[in-house]
Amino acid sequence: MKIKTFGPVDERSLQQLERCMTAGEAEFGVLCADHHPGYSQPIGGGIAYEGYVSPSGVGYDIGCGNKAARTELTRADLEALGGIEKIMREITRRISFGMGVSAQERVDHPVLDRIRTAEFEPQRKLLQLARSQLGSVGSGNHYVNLMEDEEGYVWIGVHFGSRGFGHKTASGFLALAEGRQFGERAQQGEMDSPPVLFEIDSELGRSYAAAMTLAGEYAYAGRDVVVDKVLEIIGASAVHEVHNHHNFAWREEHFGRSYWVVRKGCTPARPGQEGFVGGSMGDESVILEGVAGKEAEESLFSTVHGAGRVMSRSQAAGRVRRRKRWACRNRDCDRVFDSVPGRGREPGKPVCPDHPDAGVQKVWVEEQVKPGVVEWPAVQARLREKGIVLVGGGADEAPEVYKRLPDVLAAHAGSIRVQHTLRPLGVAMAGRDVFDPYKD
Repeated sequence: MKIKTFGPVDERSLQQLERCMTAGEAEFGVLCADHHPGYSQPIGGGIAYEGYVSPSGVGYDIGCGNKAARTELTRADLEALGGIEKIMREITRRISFGMGVSAQERVDHPVLDRIRTAEFEPQRKLLQLARSQLGSVGSGNHYVNLMEDEEGYVWIGVHFGSRGFGHKTASGFLALAEGRQFGERAQQGEMDSPPVLFEIDSELGRSYAAAMTLAGEYAYAGRDVVVDKVLEIIGASAVHEVHNHHNFAWREEHFGRSYWVVRKGCTPARPGQEGFVGGSMGDESVILEGVAGKEAEESLFSTVHGAGRVMSRSQAAGRVRRRKRWACRNRDCDRVFDSVPGRGREPGKPVCPDHPDAGVQKVWVEEQVKPGVVEWPAVQARLREKGIVLVGGGADEAPEVYKRLPDVLAAHAGSIRVQHTLRPLGVAMAGRDVFDPYKD
């Protein structure tokens, strides 16, 4: 068993990787410098299985990845459009963020036809969910960014995956692995559970590979839709695009043999292959490419997908409780309400005093129970001082909960080359009070 590691090694992550490799008799694995513990397989980890594919390894956010598009505009052009803050507000007005939300503006796309006739038939029943969420962005560390490169050109960057369609696909196969029906609830184990493995030549293995591929196509389509919408908002064209998955399994050749390489939070980086890797909301991002060499080969041609967490969400933001509350349907209103006394025993719907004609809808919110170590107002002020316009976000995504991207990239210096460094101008994320089970 050969494991290539980068940077300081987290022992729990290494044990997770070893456990997964042993279960599938895998010879080769990698821990990238942004690694940290995940469910079963560590985030930032990749494994080369000869005869298995792993739904727990790919994870719930099948096809999660990044897309970046360089435009012909400069920051001065954005200022002429009314400024970064106005543009970011328009982005969050027209693009939906958060748990289970429907896209604010529905779009048609060929991927929906492929879901309608999916090879794995149970996915066909997820068509309406897929249609409603196509072009929506999750919460947690999922974002839409405007950035500026060293030449002054504006880039659009997005990070999210296959939303509810991918989550239900993954959880469905984990249920099948337990002998349950697709669509039934799987009994998810502890973080350090052994991996769920399907022999690739089995019926489950072939079905999962087909379903995973379709979920990956859906994730790609969603990122394309969102980037195109931001291009429309700023009146720009994409002159260059970089697009990658980092939660996926590919059939690849390594060391003269064929493997299924399962990557979780791990960007493929073959020689000449470009990747977009985001930093934290206050840090620079990069466009990189893989370079040839022994270190690249030993890493299964893999690199980081971000900076990597050093602090848990609860440690950073404190403990919260989730409950449903009413929210105003007006996109520019952030009011939430408790139910009001109704007829009989049924509580009634409240009315927003600012937008009485907008109506209300039930949403999940998270309410603080115990404070965390990150002072969120101080973080917001610090980002403003740096000239970064932030819409949404929360203490659990503050810059201090992540490693610094230059540090993790330095650990991979022998296998990648940075092409562009991108400074954040505007960052749009779901707010801290929005819970999302679909994030990676």
